[in-house]
Amino acid sequence: MLKHFKRNLHIDQKMEKVKTLYELIGDNRLQELINSFYAKVFVNPVLSPLFNQTDAESIKDKQYCFLTQFLGGPPRYIEKYGPPKMRRRHMPHAITNEAKDEWLSLMNASIQELDLADNLKEALYNCFPQVAQHMVNS
Repeated sequence: MLKHFKRNLHIDQKMEKVKTLYELIGDNRLQELINSFYAKVFVNPVLSPLFNQTDAESIKDKQYCFLTQFLGGPPRYIEKYGPPKMRRRHMPHAITNEAKDEWLSLMNASIQELDLADNLKEALYNCFPQVAQHMVNS
């Protein structure tokens, strides 16, 4: 994740502090991203079957907590759900390369809808392909 983001780090000159991607995107935009993404996921013929056993709001909350932490924000996921161990948590679901590609496509489409600079959109998207590949188990 960091190798893709280093060129896009923003340094606050007054405080000489490097901002995390979470800080640059902001909590409201992260919520917008998650809402937009899952609106697409829940109607997608490839992905929706992977999510039909869990309440939509619960899924969105877990993603919000995870992404907050993953992007450098507060450790919301650990505080609420424990250690992420994302591969293990996804093992009960048959995740194929097709599902991974659909997931990445929908995430990219949702990122592109955000009111963000292009370099932040690119940095945000680049956080996902390696993690998505790691979830493939079928």
